[in-house]
Amino acid sequence: MATFEEENSIEDAILQVAKLMVAAARTAPKARGESTLHTRIVTGSDVHPIIAKMEQISNEENIPSFYRDAQNLKNCSALILFGTSIKPLMLQKCGMCGFESCTEKAKHPEIPCVFNTGDLGIAIGSAVSVAMDHRIDNRIMYTVGQAVGELAIFPKQVNIIYGIPLQAHSKNIFFDRK
Repeated sequence: MATFEEENSIEDAILQVAKLMVAAARTAPKARGESTLHTRIVTGSDVHPIIAKMEQISNEENIPSFYRDAQNLKNCSALILFGTSIKPLMLQKCGMCGFESCTEKAKHPEIPCVFNTGDLGIAIGSAVSVAMDHRIDNRIMYTVGQAVGELAIFPKQVNIIYGIPLQAHSKNIFFDRK
């Protein structure tokens, strides 16, 4: 019979849940069945450049929430990155992005397609529900996405990004923050 230390068991569980979250995001419904979703799981020292970039943004822009969120990342066991590229779906009739047609919208690649961002939101919702089902603490953070975008961790066309740090402590570290 083997014996497992609690700390190692929790770390293993968090990584397994991170993988399940990525799978849930991948299988979440996508408009027209076309995926523009990109994901990554970041652990260990690979989180450090993201933390440093968030602290830099906080200092340069005088935005305390970037620093606060960076401190949370210092205490998380895994960080999942979710992003979407912007690609119009070439629908016959839409206009929800503000342009008359997808053809017209395609001339403005910096303007998000509502379906890409909607699909990203649905994917993230599916992912965090997996974390909830496994009682893993998490928080969706746009601040992480801003830093990841500046660090060019994803391909250039992925320009809407969120991060979800994961942890399991007796008290959720992502709430009651200063």
